[in-house]
Amino acid sequence: MTDQKATGPASYFPSIEKKYGQPVAHWLGLLGDKTGMKHMEMVNWLKNEHGIGYGHANALVAWHLAKPGARA
Repeated sequence: MTDQKATGPASYFPSIEKKYGQPVAHWLGLLGDKTGMKHMEMVNWLKNEHGIGYGHANALVAWHLAKPGARA
């Protein structure tokens, strides 16, 4: 078994969960309801409505939009 360190947006996930007290799935679920918004609009929404810092919000949005079938 190899220990692989997360890279890219996923590398932020442990600190997001610790700092904001919700699993990443919670935040991704909220983003799933934000159809028609562009990347930075979603980032700003997370920042303004939920108090998430820019880096964490950007990582969540990038991960969300990278999923097949994600709508922006």
